[in-house]
Amino acid sequence: MGIFDGLPVPPDKSYLREELSRIDESWAAARFDSLPHVVRIVTSKDRAGEIQALKDQSDIIEDVVDEVVHAYHSGFNKAIQNYSQILRLFSESAETIAVLKTDLAEAKKCLGARNKQLHQLWYRSVTLRHIISLLDQIEGIAKVPARIERLIAEKQFYAAVQLHVQSALMLEREGLQTVGALQDVRSELTKLRGVLFYKVLEDLHAHLYNKGDYRSHSSSLLELDDEISMSPTNAVAYSANVSQPVSRRTRLLKSDNQVDAYGLGDGSYRASTTDGGSFDGRDDEVMLQHYEIASDEYIPSVRANGGDNILKESRILSRQIPPWLSLATPDEFLEAVKKSDAPLHVKYFQTMVECLCKLGKIAAAGAIICQRLRPTIHEIITSKIKGHAELENLSKLGIGQTANSTTTTLRYLKEQMKANQLPKQNWENGILVTGALLAVSPVSPVMAPTGAAQTAARELLVLILDTVAKIFENHVLVGELLESKASQQVDKNNPKAIVPDLHWNTEMEGSQVTGGYSIGFSLAVLQSECQQLICEVLRATPEAASADAAVQTARLASKNPSKEKRGGSEDSLTFAFRFTDATMSIPNQGGWSKKSPNMLQEGYGSAAVLPEQGIYLAAAIYRPVVQFTDKVASMLPYKYSQLGNDGLLAFVENFVKDHFLPTMFVDYRKSVQQSISSPAAFRPRAHTSASYTPYVGKGRPVLQGLLAVDLLVKEVLGWAQAMPKFASELVKYIQAFLERAYERCRTSYMEAVLEKQSYMLVGRHDVESLMRLDPASECLPNSLDLPIVYTNVSDANAVEVETQLSDLLLSLRPIKQENLIHDGNKLILLASLSDSLEYVADSIERLGKIFPTACVQGEEKDSRQGIRRRETSMPAKDLMSFVDEYRKLAIDCLKVLRIEMQLETVFHMQEMTSREYMDDQDAEEPDDFIISLTALITRRDEEIAPFVVGIKRSYIFGGICGVAAHVSIKALADMKSINLFGIQQICRNSIALEQTLVAIPSADSEATQLRLDRVRTYYELLNMPFEALLAFITEHENLFTAEEYATLLKVHVTGREVPADALDRISDILLR
Repeated sequence: MGIFDGLPVPPDKSYLREELSRIDESWAAARFDSLPHVVRIVTSKDRAGEIQALKDQSDIIEDVVDEVVHAYHSGFNKAIQNYSQILRLFSESAETIAVLKTDLAEAKKCLGARNKQLHQLWYRSVTLRHIISLLDQIEGIAKVPARIERLIAEKQFYAAVQLHVQSALMLEREGLQTVGALQDVRSELTKLRGVLFYKVLEDLHAHLYNKGDYRSHSSSLLELDDEISMSPTNAVAYSANVSQPVSRRTRLLKSDNQVDAYGLGDGSYRASTTDGGSFDGRDDEVMLQHYEIASDEYIPSVRANGGDNILKESRILSRQIPPWLSLATPDEFLEAVKKSDAPLHVKYFQTMVECLCKLGKIAAAGAIICQRLRPTIHEIITSKIKGHAELENLSKLGIGQTANSTTTTLRYLKEQMKANQLPKQNWENGILVTGALLAVSPVSPVMAPTGAAQTAARELLVLILDTVAKIFENHVLVGELLESKASQQVDKNNPKAIVPDLHWNTEMEGSQVTGGYSIGFSLAVLQSECQQLICEVLRATPEAASADAAVQTARLASKNPSKEKRGGSEDSLTFAFRFTDATMSIPNQGGWSKKSPNMLQEGYGSAAVLPEQGIYLAAAIYRPVVQFTDKVASMLPYKYSQLGNDGLLAFVENFVKDHFLPTMFVDYRKSVQQSISSPAAFRPRAHTSASYTPYVGKGRPVLQGLLAVDLLVKEVLGWAQAMPKFASELVKYIQAFLERAYERCRTSYMEAVLEKQSYMLVGRHDVESLMRLDPASECLPNSLDLPIVYTNVSDANAVEVETQLSDLLLSLRPIKQENLIHDGNKLILLASLSDSLEYVADSIERLGKIFPTACVQGEEKDSRQGIRRRETSMPAKDLMSFVDEYRKLAIDCLKVLRIEMQLETVFHMQEMTSREYMDDQDAEEPDDFIISLTALITRRDEEIAPFVVGIKRSYIFGGICGVAAHVSIKALADMKSINLFGIQQICRNSIALEQTLVAIPSADSEATQLRLDRVRTYYELLNMPFEALLAFITEHENLFTAEEYATLLKVHVTGREVPADALDRISDILLR
């Protein structure tokens, strides 16, 4: 944009603008240098042309100037006229000022003559204004009592306290002290101070116990299973000093804005009380005017006129401050509340405590709260129990289907506890199991770990402790606020006082200024009441409770306790549990009978909710108390943090350790002893099903003694699950019970097998080694977690093992009947004992998975605490070691049964060696000893079948075939002669034995047929001519041994000719 663009050139002369734009702007420079232009013209070849160009530009500029002058001509004329007018006005003003100076000089002379008279009039006007101001104040103060009563009725307590304090200060002013008409107002204000105090205290007391309009809605104990979560706006406690200790919750939640808003940084805020404060007259007038407008105009307009400006302003104000402060005069406290992010109930507590502070009633309020704490808590607990009982009754009648959220949450807890119970089978026919449990358990089904009494007690304790925890949260907040305000007053009254060390010895000093009330005191009383409720539920009476707890509460809440008794601070924090600890060591000191008359004598009425009461409800109480203690510990300020480690939880743990566990051990030990010592404990069931079933509920014939022990063990582990901290002790009890049961099982086993040959053989190392190598041992009991360990024995090795064991049994001939177990009941007992032991071992193994490290943790705990265990002759065992012992004894029972059946086979078939097989006719029946053996096998199979599983039944009877075949073949060596009918008789015996063994459902039919076919083939070789025998040996040289082939030639067979070199020829064939 050029410097000439703004010139007013008319549109019809636009060529001037174009010509003007061609002129170099250097001609318009502020400091024009003409020398370059002169040089340029002088040195130019066309000087005339250059000069002419400059003339043309000059003409253009003149034309432009003409246009500019023409455009601004009217403006120039108007400006000249205005300037002349200004000059005229200045001249006239100078003349007027000169006249004014003359007039003022004359006025000065006139006023100087009347100076004294004017001074008197001014003084009179000042006096009259002061009198009018006093009359207005008197008129306003006269209306104050009515306004205060109106504010109290509308629960505007802070506004009422502000008005009362301000009015009291105004009455103390110099001009109003001598006014006689205000004496009645003074007396009314004095009465209203007491009324205000009790109204504020009543409302504070109601909110302390969550009964007010602005009560808290904090989390319950049911939200504490994994962790205790605190809201970021739970509480904000105000104090006069930054170093004042506050709770961990409050300390974490304070913000810098909140600290500065209430003067916490420099302590600039001072409460307005009757003891001090400075207010000038202007503030007094503003205060009274505010309340006059608020009381006389504001409230009626809000009620009557819904559309005026005052209602709109009130709505805007209500968004900034709580409703109970809507009529309060703005001050520093109100600003702090507006800026605070604390919950509504916290702000309300702050307001109530601020009211008490302004009234100077901190100590009186603390004393009254202390006196009413215990009876109020007692009443709340009693009413909660009654309400819970009514809900339970309504739910039973089908009326209370819409129960409150607390009951619904408690039902959820019950479902969670059921979900965490020990795994158990779903009984379909559990009459026998239930009957056994009822017969041996020391507790009723209602009182069992999963019984109705345990569930009811747990729900009741969760409900009560949740209520108490919420109340204690309010007490923590109010206690901190009262201590903070009390410290402010102490610091203001004693500014040079030394700051005390925040330790336990200062608790008494702190409780003096708060009337004996403190967080530690409230916690002690609350836990004391909870402890008494627990004692009622457990039917336990603390012997050392003769010292009246209510009297101690009143004594510790005294307004003026002696400063010399510093030890009282400890009593105020721990008195409720001093006698609890003494219950374990000071007997016969009295009971609850010495309570003061103002305490309820009938207890809490928990019997209306609980189906049964007793010491076993300690398991249901433990977990809610732990959750309650964790929540309380999270609320406690730092200076009271040690209280979280003692109190109700310590009482319950001491009770469990010193009373519950010993009682339970004695009761269950007695039950175990009765269950295993009764005559029917190890008596096999008489009426059983025809076949074995693996489920107890469907009829598995587990011995009653072991079944009862298993049920008792599971029940004890149910107690351990309810009290994880004591699981190691309870597992030790279980180990003692299992060891005692094992000893009884071992005794029963020895009674059945003592001095019997099968038992002695099983104990021999060589027999045990052979049985371990036997492939049939694969079916023996093993761990549930481990696969069956196969021996990988080949067929040849298996035959070798069977042959060695058979030879060992044959070496015992002749076997006498008295060395055998001829009593069938003992064999049934061994079978039933084996299966029962395996059942218990499986159950123990499952339980060991639930509590894998309980014993180890218990031993580590004892070692850390330096506890010396009592020395015993046996080392301590864990649950898995009992699994091995029980299974080993079960295996021994099966081995005895297998060896016993093999010995019975040898016992019956040893008659073959003494019998002459030179029959003269073909017999239609097998030998008598075979008939007796097959009948014995069939009978014992039928007797044992219901008591062992099929694979173990096969193991018991599976050794008969191999021993019978081996005995049959070996018997030929003892025969001198045999004929055709004798051979047929032996084959008939083999067929009868095969039919019997194959009839056993779990028997290996193919293996039985192969072994006994081999016997028949061996004896049929006796009917062959020698040459045919040689041909058979050539084709089947490995079917029998060389000794067995040689035996075929040694026995004399009627009608068969044997060459003299027969043995040599057979040897040559076998040695090829």
